[in-house]
Amino acid sequence: MALWSGRFEEGADAFAQAFGASLPVDKALYRQDIAGSRAHAAMLARQGVISDEDARAIDEGLARVLARIEAGEFAFDAADEDIHMAVERALTEDVGAPGARLHTGRSRNDQVATDTRLYAKERCRQLLADNLALRAVLMQQAQAHMDVILPGCTHLQHAQPVLLAHHLLAYAWMLARDFERLAAAYDAADACPLGAAALAGTTYPIDRAWTARELGFAATVPNSLDAVSDRDFLLDLEYACSVCMMHLSRLCEEIVLWSSPEFGYITLSDAFSTGSSIMPQKKNPDFAELVRGKTGRVVGDLVGLLVTMKGLPLAYNKDLQEDKRGAIDAADTLHGCLVCVCGMLETMRVNADSMRAQARRGHLAATDVADYLTKRGLPFREAHAVVGRLVLTCEKRGCELDELPLEEFQAASPLFEADVAECLSIDAIVAARTTEGGTAPAAVAAQMERLAAVDARDRERLDARS
Repeated sequence: MALWSGRFEEGADAFAQAFGASLPVDKALYRQDIAGSRAHAAMLARQGVISDEDARAIDEGLARVLARIEAGEFAFDAADEDIHMAVERALTEDVGAPGARLHTGRSRNDQVATDTRLYAKERCRQLLADNLALRAVLMQQAQAHMDVILPGCTHLQHAQPVLLAHHLLAYAWMLARDFERLAAAYDAADACPLGAAALAGTTYPIDRAWTARELGFAATVPNSLDAVSDRDFLLDLEYACSVCMMHLSRLCEEIVLWSSPEFGYITLSDAFSTGSSIMPQKKNPDFAELVRGKTGRVVGDLVGLLVTMKGLPLAYNKDLQEDKRGAIDAADTLHGCLVCVCGMLETMRVNADSMRAQARRGHLAATDVADYLTKRGLPFREAHAVVGRLVLTCEKRGCELDELPLEEFQAASPLFEADVAECLSIDAIVAARTTEGGTAPAAVAAQMERLAAVDARDRERLDARS
């Protein structure tokens, strides 16, 4: 029998009961639900609402329920509408009348909001740790390949040569921003709604601040209507997951391209590749493709909750039952993808010769040759045109800029002298980008130090949330 059945003369339709049940999804929050109930019972006893004996019986009974669930010995009943009813039913069957007193001074509305916030905080902590782990791998690979040069691209066309370390650190900085978003999602969830009851608070002399501290919350939600109806913290979590997935998708797109024969920049480990059922020679970057594909699911989770929330009047509405599936999916998916990408990058082999060979193609020295003329007094737009004509000559001859004789340069402009050869060296081009954030080895080394400092700070921030 449902815990709310007193007002009803007829039982719920079997299909409607199954349709309305959230247990298949929210049973994932059993630990949070039991933790919230134990804190609530302890607070009720402190306030003299229930006896110490009842509180002790409730706490011991809930500990037994938790142990049964974690041992796989708990039988979820089809009649249980949600995890809250399942736990309370089992508790009352175990301890009797004290279990029936547990729900004093609270509603499932503030109870589920509390469970969900506790869950969101836990998942944020895990994702923050995953984020740091991937950043560490990116920094390790960058440090190990500080002398490797590849063509930097715009529009997927060769543009200017850059260090591989510089390229990898771009993703580390993206992840550093993702850390900020996940940390903000944690902070958004870090307020306790318990005690708001159904929507208007309660007449019992509860101590919301004590319960919040007991559960590890930084504060209480100050408005009872907002406490039971707010899901902004889940939107923050799903947004953070979506942006991070987008960054991983971009990285995985490059992994797919770089591991192809046309690029040959990297070789993925067999442990992070698959074969073909028909073509024996194939080695496919399936896991990178899966990360790229799963991004759409996580973005869909965010959009789904936004649409669910957009038309809801205050306070609680049953629509909010749809809030958890997407959040759980988004967090689970991002966790798996961060771990997978970490493994792919840690075990890949960098083919430095292939990268350097490609960096010599596509006239990547063109900008430096134009700058050479500009530094000798020619307006940049005129210098741009001169070098453009030289590139056109190369295209017609099927050669690169560094293969043109000096006479060809001097025919294009009398400002060219023999030292133009220095502008045609890939290593010299890279080394010249010494400005802050540039790709020169010295600039990248400084960037690494800066990123290491951010990493150390973020590890401290994660420890503070543990």
